[in-house]
Amino acid sequence: MSQHAEEEYSDDSGPMPLSQLEKFGLTATDIKKLTEAGYHTVESVAYTPKKALLVIKGISETKADKFLTEGRARLGWNGRGANVTECDSNLIIDPSASKLVNMGFTTAMDIHHRRQELISITTGSSELDKILGGGIETGSITEIFGEFRTGKSQICHTLAVTCQLPVDMGGGEGKCLYIDTEGTFRPSRVLSVAQRFSLNGEEALDNIAYARAYNTDHQTALLVQASAMMAESRFSLLIVDSAMALYRTDFSGRGELAARQMHLARFMRNLQRLADEFGIAVVITNQVVAQVDGAASMFNPDPKKPAGGNIIAHASCTRLYLRKGRGENRICKVYDSPSLPENEGTFAILEDGIGNAVE
Repeated sequence: MSQHAEEEYSDDSGPMPLSQLEKFGLTATDIKKLTEAGYHTVESVAYTPKKALLVIKGISETKADKFLTEGRARLGWNGRGANVTECDSNLIIDPSASKLVNMGFTTAMDIHHRRQELISITTGSSELDKILGGGIETGSITEIFGEFRTGKSQICHTLAVTCQLPVDMGGGEGKCLYIDTEGTFRPSRVLSVAQRFSLNGEEALDNIAYARAYNTDHQTALLVQASAMMAESRFSLLIVDSAMALYRTDFSGRGELAARQMHLARFMRNLQRLADEFGIAVVITNQVVAQVDGAASMFNPDPKKPAGGNIIAHASCTRLYLRKGRGENRICKVYDSPSLPENEGTFAILEDGIGNAVE
């Protein structure tokens, strides 16, 4: 294989840096403007609607069109697996398509092969991993919701360590980004979990990038910083604990409900974009609200539902419902998933993180 071909195929291994667009005639100044606005890879530009680029100071409509044209492979599929692009109503083979982001059709078999290559991050409990099909899936959003003291933050602390493990040990061989909205992060718990998995405690802490979010705008802005950090270093997990806490205080009453849900939808979309762009696992925790439906609640043994309504429900790929069990045991139910059957498993909150249930 020629050196040119090797360069083309090497881009498939991960997100392409924004500097790649310089090969297509974009100036370093324009690329700097995109970087300052929070776009650090070709994929981030390709996944962005045009109107979002027009908001950036110094980006005209002509430049935005050029960014999207060069950043996206406006490709279809010719039935033989070759990428094609439309030009004057004729389909022609695009020789530079492998350099761009393929946003056209592909075969279901290709998707099947890609999904087989996805890794799962262990939760620390083999019983919990079993009902999750191996652990927390990368490339998608996993929501964990439940009442207080059901183990949501404890799972997050354990995952922040296990994501650093080698793949053959159930890890993701990457760092962790941890956005804390309630002040529940405790480094001492990380040290305990790291000791359990024979990791150096100080190195495990150094591999966790922590940020405390103080309002919903700050929470969203932190994702821009997260994107920049992921473009420079290998991360395998992003945690938001909890995603809804600040929304329930920053927006109050039905008068602000529409504004809250729109803001929340943008936040969740940004999370999914990071999962798509960098192939990381995204884990969010969520609170519950009492479901008051009059007489209907009388016949519901568990009248609680996750906060955030349909916005959170549609944005999350896998939803896990935690509830208290006996002693230190907790019960996890697969509440919603496109691939996992509805199932329950029991785990325990131990001194050194999440583990199997205690008899």
